[in-house]
Amino acid sequence: MNDSYEKIIEKAQTLVEALPYIRAYTNKYVVIKYGGNAMNSPEIIKTILQDVAALKAVGVYPIVVHGGGPEINAMLARVGKKSEFINGLRVTDAETMDIVQMVLCGKVNKNICSLLGSMGVRAVGLSGKDGGLIKVRKKPPVGGVDYGFVGEITSVDADMIEDLCLEDYVPVIASIGTDMSGNSYNINADTAAGEVGAAIGAHKLIYLTDIDGIRSDPSDPSTLLPEVRVADVERMIENGTISGGMIPKVRGCVTAVRKGIKHVNIVCGTIPHSILVELFTDRGIGTLIKE
Repeated sequence: MNDSYEKIIEKAQTLVEALPYIRAYTNKYVVIKYGGNAMNSPEIIKTILQDVAALKAVGVYPIVVHGGGPEINAMLARVGKKSEFINGLRVTDAETMDIVQMVLCGKVNKNICSLLGSMGVRAVGLSGKDGGLIKVRKKPPVGGVDYGFVGEITSVDADMIEDLCLEDYVPVIASIGTDMSGNSYNINADTAAGEVGAAIGAHKLIYLTDIDGIRSDPSDPSTLLPEVRVADVERMIENGTISGGMIPKVRGCVTAVRKGIKHVNIVCGTIPHSILVELFTDRGIGTLIKE
């Protein structure tokens, strides 16, 4: 048997393995949190969005929720403003809020939609401000820290998202919200993804990041934890196992699990086609957050 024939058989076996999972996810909502360092390489961006297009092609309803931390940091640096983070959240004054909105809504969101469009996907870009999609209130000070224009989500219009999916669109949602007075607020994208997933009743929520998941020793890739229970999360934050930008990500996972999403995963977005590997293979990758 020559090499080319063996490769054809291997591809066929991969398809056979994927079929039960494709059936399981057909007509189901899958929320993908996309952003941060998983967006730094054009090659990685391409494979992630190819995965989104593939999900749409096999009858899944993908919903993309994105941030854009590196792009925001770069723009703030260009205007001479320093980025400040506390417990993984960006401290956002009025000028920073303007820049966050400009970068997320005007650049990152439209670039994602354009790339998906080039792959034959009807993507529609939104922020939480559009149609009152995501309502927020100002995050209260924590430990004496005023985060500024950072919002806590009070509601998500799931009907709007569902209508778009059923009309054959892929919603691409920038993590900006608005309060009852129409003021704009920055929302941590990890938090937004958890709330969107919970509101829509997603079958699966995938957080793409630049590491392979949660590790018992953050500096040692061999200590990757395949599963973490919700009850253990706060202890892991307290002892430093979960720290920095991973804190809002994992807390977003916890929110989603507690609101009924059974399949919540943190996955390394820099692995080519990581979404398809997680969804459509027996082994999967990353860390599963479970009750």
